[in-house]
Amino acid sequence: MHCGADERAGPEYRIDMEKIGFNRKNIIFVVSGPSGVGKTVICKRVLSIVDGLEFSVSTTSRSPREGEIEGIDYYFVSNKKFNEMIDDNMFIEYAVVHGKMYGTTRKEIERVIGGKKDALLDIDTQGAEQIKNVYPSAVLIFIVPPDFETLKERILKREGTINADIKRRLEKAREEIAKAKNYEYIVVNKELEDAVISLKGIIRAERCSTKHLL
Repeated sequence: MHCGADERAGPEYRIDMEKIGFNRKNIIFVVSGPSGVGKTVICKRVLSIVDGLEFSVSTTSRSPREGEIEGIDYYFVSNKKFNEMIDDNMFIEYAVVHGKMYGTTRKEIERVIGGKKDALLDIDTQGAEQIKNVYPSAVLIFIVPPDFETLKERILKREGTINADIKRRLEKAREEIAKAKNYEYIVVNKELEDAVISLKGIIRAERCSTKHLL
């Protein structure tokens, strides 16, 4: 099988590479983007159609949103517990985003890449930078909206956010998008399926890259 033969490009591709003498390192894919851009939906769609890829579940101090499941979407903890985890040096990265704490534990990353799967992370720009420092071969992908008006509409539709919060989130979005130049890839989420195809294509291409060979 060559790199483009199977759109799922999962474990079978790894086995075929091993047969001809190549061993590939597990890859960490980091997806970032401003609040409301749709990165979580994109990640879930890609996880459902790409084999050999597993979501690295972040830990957060915020309350679950409707439909979110403990251990699937996030590990939900109290502010006190989160701070205890910081003191115990359990996080590779953590940050305060819109007043809530989010972080990625060392244990969670090692759980995923310790097996024969690539890891997919959905984290902010601060966290992405910290992950890159610890794992230099991590692949950074930034999701952007087609324009700020669309982003505003998506935030309102998703959360019914008040105007003051909208302004704060859009200001934060501009700051985050300015950091997109530090990423390897930028994906525009104008149409969901197009964005999903783009992210899937990036994963397939990186799995074929010699930089991830042992």
